[in-house]
Amino acid sequence: MANVSLPHDAKAGPTKSEVRAVLLSKLALGPSDHFVEVGSCTGAVTIEAAQAAGRVTALERKPDRLAVTERNLAANETTAAVDLREAEAPDGLPDDIDALFLGGSRNYPAVLDHAVDAAVDRVVMNVSRLEVAGAATEAFRDRGLLDEVVQFQVSHGYELAGATSFDSDNPVYMLVGGAGSGTTDEEGAR
Repeated sequence: MANVSLPHDAKAGPTKSEVRAVLLSKLALGPSDHFVEVGSCTGAVTIEAAQAAGRVTALERKPDRLAVTERNLAANETTAAVDLREAEAPDGLPDDIDALFLGGSRNYPAVLDHAVDAAVDRVVMNVSRLEVAGAATEAFRDRGLLDEVVQFQVSHGYELAGATSFDSDNPVYMLVGGAGSGTTDEEGAR
């Protein structure tokens, strides 16, 4: 996994490095891929994707967070051309997406509709709230995008009274799939 420098803070925190490692393994980005991130925030995922994919497009609806993405991107070496867009998805989404990451849950049904229409090969969404995870799982399933749901939690050790204790991060639900995955209510098994 690449070392990512994030000297600028978006006050929302980046996707944790361990989560990015799983995310990037699920996306399996290659030099011919066009990767798109919805909700770039600090730019952590965009930066790592730009070290593997051929092209990267990052959308962020908040101008201050897009500026943080831009500054953090400038602090890192990447091999891909990166197009930063101030837009609220699905506005601003290109049609030639190979791999799509939804880092937030705002407007995700419309983003998933775009993924279906554009026949996006790989779609991953991270969710930290249980109720949203359930609804998003159904949205993936209803659109025939769902391959798997992965739930994991990372804990980091720290010293406590001369021994090691662990501090846990919130659990993450990762929805993984793409066009031609899973089943839809209308079509049955694929």
